[in-house]
Amino acid sequence: MIETTRKRYMKGCHMAYKRVTMQDIADACGLSRNTVSKIFNDRGAVPEATRSMVYQKARELGYLQGLEAAPTAAEATGKSIALLACHLPSDFHFCTFFVPAFAEQLGHYGYTLMVHKITPEELRLRVPPARLNLEQTAGILCIEVFDREYMDMVCGLGLPTVFVDAYAEATLGLLKCDFLSMENVSSVLSVTDHLIGQGARRLGFVGDATHCNSFWERWESFKGAMTRAGLEIDPAQCILDDDIEPFTDADWLYEQLQKMPVLPDAFVCANDLLAIRLMTALKRMGVRIPEDVMVAGFDGQPQSAVVEPALTTVRIPSAEIGRLAASMLYLRISDPRVPYLYMYAKTEPIYRASTDRKGAGK
Repeated sequence: MIETTRKRYMKGCHMAYKRVTMQDIADACGLSRNTVSKIFNDRGAVPEATRSMVYQKARELGYLQGLEAAPTAAEATGKSIALLACHLPSDFHFCTFFVPAFAEQLGHYGYTLMVHKITPEELRLRVPPARLNLEQTAGILCIEVFDREYMDMVCGLGLPTVFVDAYAEATLGLLKCDFLSMENVSSVLSVTDHLIGQGARRLGFVGDATHCNSFWERWESFKGAMTRAGLEIDPAQCILDDDIEPFTDADWLYEQLQKMPVLPDAFVCANDLLAIRLMTALKRMGVRIPEDVMVAGFDGQPQSAVVEPALTTVRIPSAEIGRLAASMLYLRISDPRVPYLYMYAKTEPIYRASTDRKGAGK
């Protein structure tokens, strides 16, 4: 089939679509022209994932218009990708943008996405979702799956698997799958340093550090920043309850704030939803933000820009992580021999009015 494609290309080289060159395709894929030439001329060993990416890009650019293109692995097998989740994304979740981008990228590889919500009973019994057909599944993506034993069960199914985030401290172990997450440490260090630079000396953390690996990394980074600044953490000024507590309930957070002997100068929250609910509770107490207490979140959700005052947060490139997750899974499907990958996508602090104590009232 590759030889047929090459011959047809040579015969049709005077046609209009010749304006798209191998160099154009190479530039679009981030490859050398020599690699692209090897694929179209069937010379040398090229990974199947790279070969499929080049053919897909060639189709998109019109280079293979009217030609017989090589089928993708998905077209050859008819299998789909299974997305497993204990909780489906809400409006305040980075997966709101992650899942569509992941599905779109899968489409470029020829795969369809099948979403399976893990029931509490399936989670307790450590069994796959009832409707998951392993024989018709080429690979698995897990989001919002933070149970260690369930994760081990999924990794033992023998299918290419990518986890986006995982249970707390997961990255300290030897995972038997590919792992992808947002970068947490550097951004929380920067946000905490920013709060200290705004005059905060008593800082509290809001969120269950054991909820997931990303929360745990944010908590550890917060502690590291405090230690580096020579400041102590007062547990009485933190809200660290188990995640079975209603952290997203402003009334519950109000009760926790009322129990504090004195409020801290600033709160670093594990995500934007907690931060926005906390701000609601603080306002109910008559606390001014940022004059009395500064608040920072994490996720970069659209809601963070429209609350009053606008919330300092950390932007997660959700759509980009979705496309990256699809590429990681496709690589694992194409070449199972590749060593397991642990990858972090860079995040970006966004400083807004909720932490601008020095500029408040100007």
